[in-house]
Amino acid sequence: MRALAPLLLALALALPAQAASAPELGDRAVWVWERDSYAMVESRTMADEAFAFLREHGVNVLYLYADAWRGRNLVVDRPESYRRFIARAHAEGFKVYALLGSAYLKTEEYVLPGRLDDAAAMFQRVLDYNAAAAEVERFDGVNYDIEPHLLDAWDTRKTELLLGFLDMTAEFARRKAAAGQRLAVGPAMPFWWDNIPIAWRGRTRPMSEHVADLTDYVALMDYRNEAEGNDGIIDHAEAEIAYAARSGRKLVIGLELTASEPRKITFDHLTEADLAREMRLTERALGDNPAFGGFVLHHYRRYVEWVGRQAGE
Repeated sequence: MRALAPLLLALALALPAQAASAPELGDRAVWVWERDSYAMVESRTMADEAFAFLREHGVNVLYLYADAWRGRNLVVDRPESYRRFIARAHAEGFKVYALLGSAYLKTEEYVLPGRLDDAAAMFQRVLDYNAAAAEVERFDGVNYDIEPHLLDAWDTRKTELLLGFLDMTAEFARRKAAAGQRLAVGPAMPFWWDNIPIAWRGRTRPMSEHVADLTDYVALMDYRNEAEGNDGIIDHAEAEIAYAARSGRKLVIGLELTASEPRKITFDHLTEADLAREMRLTERALGDNPAFGGFVLHHYRRYVEWVGRQAGE
């Protein structure tokens, strides 16, 4: 993270100062993974640079990693570091969601029956943190990125793994209700789950609808770099946003900035102007829907590097 400090400071100085505020339509969020989240909560300098960068790019929500990494778990062992960061973020106009799920912890396995207790404990730690924190220090929500399709067993045990995801999600909902907490809870979900019918608890319906019924919002991994067309961002979000509207939920559109194949799934090779244009087109098509919750970008470190590359830094 320290290698990014000169770049972030240069970007912050080069752009005019603005107050942190939500975009006109919905929020704009960013996923912040392990290394960067730990740096931000442990270092005021890193937090300064992050807030400056995100403010100048219209981001007002952080999905901040909040679980174990490299043998430490700061939410448990040093909760005061999160309390300071979140209180400051709130004072500066940002919202902070606890980001759960990690390649480091192999959390895709949490959908397996033998790992449900681990998933529940991960979620409970956030509830316990919030219960012990002052209101201004609490997470505003949770985003969990648990992707069963990453497991080797996906091709042969797809239904079983998706049922495990639903059982896990139902357990999160049960624990949230038992804790009496109001934080918004939702997953990162692939757009193509709307094409997978699943029989669960006596009802057969698209996987995406089961998930929406158990959560407050969905961050849809709608990874395309064109808004329009029959393989575009809008097309892939239509079923989910229609259901979210009917069921009183929110849908956040997730977009990808990292280098990926095929090229159509990422803005990596495109520019900030391209991203802004496609987001405007998406807002124009979906923004009048009360379920539209804005965008989330993947991910903070890549966002900084991507902007810096275009600036010639």
